[in-house]
Amino acid sequence: MTPRILVIKLSALGDFVQAFGPFAAIRSRHPEARIVLLTTPPFVGLARRAPWFDEVWEDGRPSWSDLAAVARLALRLRRARFSRVYDLQTSGRSSRYRLFTGAAPEWSGIARGASHPHDNPDRDRMHTLERQRDQLRRAGIEAFPDADLAWLEEDLTPFNLPPRFGLLIPGASPHRPGKRWPVERFAALAAGLDRPVAVLGGPGERTLADTIRQAAPDALDLTGRTSLAQIGALGRRAAFAVGNDTGPTHLVAAAGCPSVVLFGDDSDPALAAPHGPAVSVLRASPIGAIGVEQVRAALPPAG
Repeated sequence: MTPRILVIKLSALGDFVQAFGPFAAIRSRHPEARIVLLTTPPFVGLARRAPWFDEVWEDGRPSWSDLAAVARLALRLRRARFSRVYDLQTSGRSSRYRLFTGAAPEWSGIARGASHPHDNPDRDRMHTLERQRDQLRRAGIEAFPDADLAWLEEDLTPFNLPPRFGLLIPGASPHRPGKRWPVERFAALAAGLDRPVAVLGGPGERTLADTIRQAAPDALDLTGRTSLAQIGALGRRAAFAVGNDTGPTHLVAAAGCPSVVLFGDDSDPALAAPHGPAVSVLRASPIGAIGVEQVRAALPPAG
């Protein structure tokens, strides 16, 4: 019988991207298994393109007050008869899902009674990537191949991009303003560059793009216009990216874009810096103390 493996990763975008390597390692360890990802709607399209999963379930975070939805998920998990679960979310919610499976599968995570517990007392002081690798090692996974992101492609012709361009990612969580380099600095940076930039973000960050375009009229406003796959494809095409510690920055960095990532006091690069082949980190307290010239000096040379 083909073994059935469950991987749990519910959110957020930056954390989901940081799990690309662990996803690849799990697939490499279980090449013949049927691997199911339990996630949430924002990541379904991206996950279904990836080569690591045979199924993607999007009902991973029902409201606890929606008893019918919780019961449906519990029944689905019980009936699936998974032989092993890799809980990469390692939250209180995802740990409770062990009970939904009937506590029958082998379990990698922090749930009480897990067969392969990640009980490293330093887990909360480890970078996300190293914490997940340590968790998987304790579950018997020793090989960590590079995550091939050749699948991270999408049609970009609707954006009418120039041959050479950079990416600016001026947003971040609206509840954590300390993670945002001042938009005026992004505008000054764009105005002094020798190539146009495209501004990425959600619909609520359109005002940030407007500020940048006032200083650099040739900037392209892509806020609210891109899917996650398109953001990844932009990262594969762009000459560079400058962004705050936010999900799209993690995605373009993972896609291979030379990225300058800006940190202040609200997040620690030692725990959460984006992973990619060409990532530079600048940090200051507060984040606004990072100068435009510092950022410009960290960019790759024009070519």
